[in-house]
Amino acid sequence: MKALAARRHDRRAPVVLLLLALLLTGALYAVLSPTSADAAPAAASADQVETGEKLFQANCATCHGPDATGTDVVPSLVGVGAAAVDFQVGTGRMPMQANGPQAPAKPAQFDEEQIAALAAYVAALGPGPAVPTAEQVDPALGDPANGMALFRTNCSMCHNAVGAGGALSQGKWAPNLWETTPTHLYEAMATGPQSMPVFNDATLTPDEKRDIIAYVDLQRESPPGGLDLGSLGPVSEGLWAWVIGMGLLIGAAVWIGARSS
Repeated sequence: MKALAARRHDRRAPVVLLLLALLLTGALYAVLSPTSADAAPAAASADQVETGEKLFQANCATCHGPDATGTDVVPSLVGVGAAAVDFQVGTGRMPMQANGPQAPAKPAQFDEEQIAALAAYVAALGPGPAVPTAEQVDPALGDPANGMALFRTNCSMCHNAVGAGGALSQGKWAPNLWETTPTHLYEAMATGPQSMPVFNDATLTPDEKRDIIAYVDLQRESPPGGLDLGSLGPVSEGLWAWVIGMGLLIGAAVWIGARSS
């Protein structure tokens, strides 16, 4: 009994117990935690990365440098992730046709396979946001009511309350979101292109991003109230009220003048 008691009081016993507790906790977490349906996509193959590197050297290295580290005026692509490439190249913003305050969206110059290869190559340069899964961007799985509240808190000051877009400073603009695919909407939030801030998962969770996508998806439909007046809210509505009101006043003045004569 004395020998057993001595082993229990061995100074190494707390360390052993701690290690056992950590192992048990990890095993329980692995068994009990739900399997995520939003798992990261499969890793790119070596051939895909090699193809992407060749495309990069032929089409992107002139500006971003042969090692993609950028210059004083062109950003480095190390660590931007596959999502940034998929957004910028998939929306035609890159490669840019000319220098300007902002890269406009235009028809993509690469097909989906080439875009995926470019994204795989850039992702291999350093960790960054991945291209979202189909489930992460499915509007049918989102809550548009919560998305509306999130959108008006985080996005409406630039993109308008319904995503119609608007002018920013120094020749920049927030684009209309109605023609943007759900995948590109998610990627824009995750990577912060142009003047847009980055909404990482600590700022907007993946579920909240999907809720915003669900709200924007509803805005693609025809306005239920008739004319949308550019979807600019009180600005265009107030202008039309002023025009109609002035028209009525002028009409009344003409009618009164005619009656007086």
